[in-house]
Amino acid sequence: MTDPAPLRIALAQLDFLVGDVHGNVARVVDTAREAAAQGAGLVVFPELALSGYPPEDLLFHRGFRLQIEAGLAEVCRGVGDVAVIVGLPEYSGTQIFNSAALVARGAVQAMHRKSELPNYQVFDEKRYFSAGAQPTVVEVGGMRVGVLVCEDIWERESAELAKSAGAELLVVSNASPFQLHKQRDRERVARETVLDVELPLAYVNLVGGQDELVFDGQSFVMGAGGTLAMRAPAYAEGLHCVDFRRAASGAIEPAAGEVAAELPEVASVYGALVLGVRDYVTKHRFPGVVIGLSGGVDSALTLAIAVDALGADQVHAVMMPSRYTSGMSLEDAKAQAELLGVRYSVLPIEAMFEATLATLKDEFAGRAPDATEENIQSRCRMLLLMGISNKTGRMLLTTGNKSEMAVGYATLYGDMAGGFAPIKDCGKQLVYRLADYRNSLSPAIPQRVIDRPPSAELRPNQKDSDSLPPYEVLDAILAAFIEEDLTVDEICARGFDRATVGRVLDLVKRNEYKRRQTPPGVRVSRRAFGRDWRYPITNGYRR
Repeated sequence: MTDPAPLRIALAQLDFLVGDVHGNVARVVDTAREAAAQGAGLVVFPELALSGYPPEDLLFHRGFRLQIEAGLAEVCRGVGDVAVIVGLPEYSGTQIFNSAALVARGAVQAMHRKSELPNYQVFDEKRYFSAGAQPTVVEVGGMRVGVLVCEDIWERESAELAKSAGAELLVVSNASPFQLHKQRDRERVARETVLDVELPLAYVNLVGGQDELVFDGQSFVMGAGGTLAMRAPAYAEGLHCVDFRRAASGAIEPAAGEVAAELPEVASVYGALVLGVRDYVTKHRFPGVVIGLSGGVDSALTLAIAVDALGADQVHAVMMPSRYTSGMSLEDAKAQAELLGVRYSVLPIEAMFEATLATLKDEFAGRAPDATEENIQSRCRMLLLMGISNKTGRMLLTTGNKSEMAVGYATLYGDMAGGFAPIKDCGKQLVYRLADYRNSLSPAIPQRVIDRPPSAELRPNQKDSDSLPPYEVLDAILAAFIEEDLTVDEICARGFDRATVGRVLDLVKRNEYKRRQTPPGVRVSRRAFGRDWRYPITNGYRR
């Protein structure tokens, strides 16, 4: 008696564009045909592949609904003999479900409605979707497949219901965004689940950047004993095939495949930043970017990210010295621009600054110089950068980090202006680690830029430490407050001075109005300013 034929499952780790239903459908059809040519019997696509994830309020437009429904019909006609599981918003009367359709033999054979709807951090699915209530088990290639969608795997009940309904293996369609150590969490939860239900699991994840979110891929297959059989590389599209066989015992077992190495922490963050910039720029069809290069570590790191994301030919670096710009900054900015091979311009702002002060002379009469004059310099630079952006069509990348955004150490309508903020969710300490990491790959940032004390260079002999606690202290306090929601007492119990903690938290509160006006940036932490930080600007809360 011959062994039964294996079922080859292809995990389609792809980058889908939100709202581009026609393009997404075409990718599904083309990929399904490619997988069939590789012998796949089942192709699994990420969550909401037809709409892109997250589609947000596009879901409420009737025209979008019509495109989704027409797109699903096109998938049915176009994929041929291979079975596919494809994610889409399913409209039923006044309800919308986050669903995964099994398409085979030219028709939808089953529709699984996601039962666990996340409503935390960056997720607000309960705003849009109704929850499903039933398990979905389908037969493909002689095997009974339990279909789950993303959050379903994080609650054990969905997998248990699928097994109770006869599932022999689990297939999970996901759009799980990157944050530090997220892949470890995914695999931990998957391992706990497969050990509980004693079934193997195939997990496909979306890859690509969508506004603040980056999806890192790292799709994987896990045996019923919790051992990884395959892990796809991070931040790369690909079609990954794994054979599932029925053992003599009757259990389903995945064949061993390539297990991509887990990226170190800093490497994973850097990869997310590069992909986030690349997708934001290319999906918006900008011809490139322009960056204000100051000679400091933040703009130096941003420049390196931009070059890695887009190529040197699409990056324009602009140094805009003032009377306070040091010779070191001029030398280091030029050295980095030459090292990376980008277009480099030097546009002094002294004449603009003097003209502005002269215009405001009577208005400022009798008032001592203060941060106002510092902010004017920053806004002079913004005028030049936005002028270049408007004239060339290149998008302005903002270079501020999370530490600065948290406490307002940045100029509204000055260095905060731009279209995208790559390191917006990276604290200053992480910025230094990322700079060192990038230099470990190849020379990209002059070492003196990393080693020198940080300064905004907006007044004589200025250093960040004149206005802020040391960054190792500031970043730790900010992480405790922003990412852990700790009280003042709890933060002080970690050894921090109470007055310093109080001052930092007051700065965070007072500068919410600034953060609401910042451009989007890549989310890499458990809680980034943006989708998952929704503090009121006007509030009377006292710590």
